[in-house]
Amino acid sequence: QVQLVESGGGLVEPGGSLRLSCAASGFIFGLDIMGWHRQAPGLQRELVALISRGGTTNYVDAVKGRFTNSRDNAKNTVYLQMNSLKAEDTAVYYCNAVVSGRGYWGQGTQVTVSS
Repeated sequence: QVQLVESGGGLVEPGGSLRLSCAASGFIFGLDIMGWHRQAPGLQRELVALISRGGTTNYVDAVKGRFTNSRDNAKNTVYLQMNSLKAEDTAVYYCNAVVSGRGYWGQGTQVTVSS
C-alpha cells in the first residue's frame, strides 16, 4: 500500500505565497513521477505540475513562472512552492505519484486565495 500525505494548505491573500508538501510512504519501491493536480468548485481536476525522479518538471501554463515543483528523493517528498497567488488558484490541491506504473492520490489540501 502507498500513502501520500499532504500539508501546507491554508488561506492567503492575493499576491501571497504558500508551500505544499507531500510525503510518500509504504510500499514505494519504484517511486517515479510525482506531482500536483487541483480541483476548484464546479470544475474538473486539472494538472498543475509534475516532476520526474531525475528532476525534470512540467507545469500548466497558468502557473508557469509563479509555482515551483521540487522533490527530495531521500525523503520521498515533493514540494510545490506557490508565489504570486491569485484568486483563481483557489482549489483543493491533490498530490499524486506513480509507483511501479500505478497512480496514487493524496487526500487533498485546501488552498484559498482571498482578501
